[in-house]
Amino acid sequence: MQTERVTFLTSREHKKALDAFAASRGESVGNVVREATAQYIAPSRTDAAMERELERLLPEAEAAIREIGDDISAMRAMIAETNAAIEAVLKKDRKKT
Repeated sequence: MQTERVTFLTSREHKKALDAFAASRGESVGNVVREATAQYIAPSRTDAAMERELERLLPEAEAAIREIGDDISAMRAMIAETNAAIEAVLKKDRKKT
């Protein structure tokens, strides 16, 4: 592989942080910078592609939200029934005393 030299200027604090980060990973500063820049310039998903993906997922999300709403309604009904049953037992106990 043929290589080219790239030089950039940074602050002393940034250089120290870069050195420390590279050392913590057991890598050279050059390798860390190469990896970081490769990720930065890698082709990213376009807005249109992301929008298509979101449109594809939207019906699933809407169905899940409806299901969650149904589950919450069922839980509320169960809580109301349980509260009524407890209240009935408490009323019986109050009448006995």
